[in-house]
Amino acid sequence: MKLGKTRNKVSTEFNMSSMTDIVFLLLIFFMITSTMVTTNALDLVLPKAKGKTDSNKNVTVNITKELQFFIDKDAIDETQLEAQLLAILPPVDNDGRALILRAEQGVPIEKAVYVMDIANRNKIKIVLAVDPK
Repeated sequence: MKLGKTRNKVSTEFNMSSMTDIVFLLLIFFMITSTMVTTNALDLVLPKAKGKTDSNKNVTVNITKELQFFIDKDAIDETQLEAQLLAILPPVDNDGRALILRAEQGVPIEKAVYVMDIANRNKIKIVLAVDPK
């Protein structure tokens, strides 16, 4: 009879294969979702403030430093802005009418107020987008 020789030994090795699978899946998930975050936004330098906006579900009006107006990524003349917004947004009865204003740093306040006035006249909710600190 052998005494003391039949003990089970605990392995001190650590298997990393399941950990690498999880990290790989997380990497793929974040790569896919990060490409869908702001698909309809222009690359503007926004003023800094605390807060963030969700621009995935709403119409976005962009104003560049060169005073060019865009609805999502489509360039539009300033005089045609109101007509285009009313054509794109749902009717007044719907509570889902919202507009995100993305005015680049250095844009005169009059241009932002012009868009806000259009939204106010047509009972459209408006949010001013900023760059979170």
